[in-house]
Amino acid sequence: MPRSSTRLTFTVLATGAGVFSMLQSLIAPALPTVQQAMHTSQSTATWVMTAYLLSASIFTPILGRIGDLIGKKRTLVAVLLALAAGCLLAALAPSIGVLIVARVVQGVGGALLPLSFGIIRDEFAPGRVGPSIANLSAVIAAGGGVGMVAAGPVVSALGYRYLFWIPVGVVAVIALVAQRFVPESPRRAVGRVNWVGAALLSGWLVTLLLPLSQATSWGWTSPLSLGMFAAAVVLFAVWMRAESRSRSPLIDLRVMRLRAVWTTNAAALLFGAGMYAIWSFLPAFVQTPRSAGYGFGASVTAAGLLMLPMLVAMFLSGVLSGRLEPALGAKKLLTAGAGLGALACGLLAAWHDRPWQVAVVAGVFGLGTGLAFASMANLIVGGVPAEQTGAATGVNANVRTIGGSIGAALTGVLVTGSLQPSGFPHAAGYTQGFVLLALLCLGAALAALLVPARRSGRAVRSGGAVGADGSAPLEQPAVTTGARD
Repeated sequence: MPRSSTRLTFTVLATGAGVFSMLQSLIAPALPTVQQAMHTSQSTATWVMTAYLLSASIFTPILGRIGDLIGKKRTLVAVLLALAAGCLLAALAPSIGVLIVARVVQGVGGALLPLSFGIIRDEFAPGRVGPSIANLSAVIAAGGGVGMVAAGPVVSALGYRYLFWIPVGVVAVIALVAQRFVPESPRRAVGRVNWVGAALLSGWLVTLLLPLSQATSWGWTSPLSLGMFAAAVVLFAVWMRAESRSRSPLIDLRVMRLRAVWTTNAAALLFGAGMYAIWSFLPAFVQTPRSAGYGFGASVTAAGLLMLPMLVAMFLSGVLSGRLEPALGAKKLLTAGAGLGALACGLLAAWHDRPWQVAVVAGVFGLGTGLAFASMANLIVGGVPAEQTGAATGVNANVRTIGGSIGAALTGVLVTGSLQPSGFPHAAGYTQGFVLLALLCLGAALAALLVPARRSGRAVRSGGAVGADGSAPLEQPAVTTGARD
């Protein structure tokens, strides 16, 4: 593959995945503005976030699997067009109901992550797979930071609808370039789409994530929450049974049982809990007026600027990880990234009296996030058969999202469990929340230590059965991960 074509392919993948990641956090700071403009309640406005979360959780593994079956490039273009359509609908939405539907359509873009990782694995030279995945992961991680930083200035200067108008043009152009220049991956998984498995997967994800995301308004012990959690357990068990018996499973559970996969997913669950909660609660903390006894009374724009060190650090450490992985190995980088996250949250619990302190801590957390994102992606891609790349990386992205929902919900309980007469949380609630996030990130570091070591040059089999010891057996042609732990 010509070098210029490889660069163009990476640019297309990075732009699409970066826009999707940005849309995850871009709307959060603007929710009060949306609520006021749409003349709706706060609980209804939060569905703008919830709908996106649920949609992405459902479509990411399903479309990742479809890409493995029918072609990653074809599926990538369709997903980009759907994302552009969702942004256009959101920009024109006359009511909150239409905006929520538009966010559901945008959630289809979650499949860009597994599809992009799969295309890189299929098309790039073996020596470029690891660094390219690290660079793409850096863009994905930084995209969330861009959303937090850019939301305030865009809303102040142009209005909240331009949070969607701007991505429309970018994604539409990228879809056309992808159709023309991105090559179709030659590898195909054997089988068909297991729609029964897809329906069951969707069912247990919705019944799990919906009460998690609405826990503060519904109540953890309300009949609705408990009923949905019970339904999630039942549907998950039925899904596991159906997938294990299917000749063409949506997600091959044998692959999920590989030690390199389940340990990485465990780390992703715990680190995702810390990361998404920081993204959700740190801007709210700095925007709290000083009259509450903490906070800085920052505007949305000023709060975004305090998050800027996190954005820069995420991108730089993600890119750097691609250079460090051949020497250190993805396992060590994941452990270090989660450890930095724990350090940052621990410092934040005791060190948050000045804006510069928050900025420094945000930078430390960004360093950890960049390392963790890149290494998790490389561990999954390097640990599964090539035809399972889309489904496996989709599951990993979903696990992070589930962890994020859990972390945000638990932190919300601590932060909002006791309110001042003014309606603002007590400072102790935030302190306890930051301590919890430090423990979650520490748990992610411990899970990373369980990831099996992989020697440099060790290859990942492109198809077939899983070894009896739970490891991925070797076969040519193979993808070299280049990791040494």
